Amino acid sequence: MEHLAPEQTTTRPPAAAYRNLAVATVGFTLTFWAWALIAPLGSDFGERLNLSSFNQSLLVAVPVIVGSLGRVPVGALTDRYGAKLMFPLVAALTIIPVLLVIPAKNSFIAMLGVGFLLGIGGTTFAIGIPLVNSWFPPAHRGVALGIFGMGMGGVALSGYFTPRMAKHDENLPFLVVAVALAAFALLALFLITDRPDRPIPSSTLAARLGQAGRLRVTWELSFLYAIGFGGIVAFGVYLPTYLKTWYELDPTDAGTKAAGFALVTVIFRPIGGWLSDRIHPATVTACALAVVALFAIIQAFDPKLNPMGTICFLVMAAGLGTASGSVFALVSQVTPQPQVGSVTGIVGAMGGLGGFVPPLVMGAVYSAKNSYSIGFMLLSDLALAGCVYAYGRMRNIGAERP
Repeated sequence: MEHLAPEQTTTRPPAAAYRNLAVATVGFTLTFWAWALIAPLGSDFGERLNLSSFNQSLLVAVPVIVGSLGRVPVGALTDRYGAKLMFPLVAALTIIPVLLVIPAKNSFIAMLGVGFLLGIGGTTFAIGIPLVNSWFPPAHRGVALGIFGMGMGGVALSGYFTPRMAKHDENLPFLVVAVALAAFALLALFLITDRPDRPIPSSTLAARLGQAGRLRVTWELSFLYAIGFGGIVAFGVYLPTYLKTWYELDPTDAGTKAAGFALVTVIFRPIGGWLSDRIHPATVTACALAVVALFAIIQAFDPKLNPMGTICFLVMAAGLGTASGSVFALVSQVTPQPQVGSVTGIVGAMGGLGGFVPPLVMGAVYSAKNSYSIGFMLLSDLALAGCVYAYGRMRNIGAERP
């Protein structure tokens, strides 16, 4: 494996590092807003198209799986071509499905197709992580990656603003996001720069993905991230539906509360990174997932929304956000530098897939049992398993050779 040069590990990051971090975080936020455009309006689409609970869940979940799987090739392409090309390109491509929602919104099949294309917006995670990782030395990397991860706040922005804009004009949120993406893509062309000495792999895309896939830590990190980030994505896309169905909130109120959940995850992600710069990230991950497991059990017993249900969701949001930040601090410690993009793509894909399955499970369970309790118990079981594995195995590993 390649080691960082001494100046990268002992000096403070250059000004360009902070500029790239800021621009990448803005881009991540906007593309994640686009990625999550359908979820806050899921109940409206359900009524408009007369969808079953499962089909409504499928509609909001399709962008998740496409965005998740798309991170694998996008991460590898970023290793090869750099974020300066990939970030504005992906942002520009995301504009197309955002605008296509407008003519497609009266057809379930058309919306599934548009949702598939909206998945493009969910791939920018695999662009920003290697960019930030290359500019910041290890002593500052946890916080920097956590700050970049705050771009998940795009889900919160979507949950809060999308239904409100749609009340004024049903096409307004899509037009606003399209314009914002166009402006970002243009600015990113001039403001994002790849580190001049970044390692550029010469092998093929398939070979790089194969090397990353042969690393055991790739799949261990994928498991942990599928719980942490997957939980965030799952709640982001399904929480409005859950609150509307179980607690009978109106779509705007449900979207506001879901945005609050997402905001807490955004705040705690850099806290997870900050803690991981001081405590082993595996320990931080284990503690965060233990908290999630406990409060998922409490929520499985269907407490009243105020105050206990609200407390459960906010504490779970804090735990999931912390775990997401600490897992990617762990990625930077145990992954060979030239393969960070490829490993990030795979880990990010598994995290997103972790968010694809729960909405389908919740929709299917509710249709069959008229209850969501089983879903929360499954979350508790997975979080507890991740806690045990992170503490028992991940504290004692170093960077692997491909």
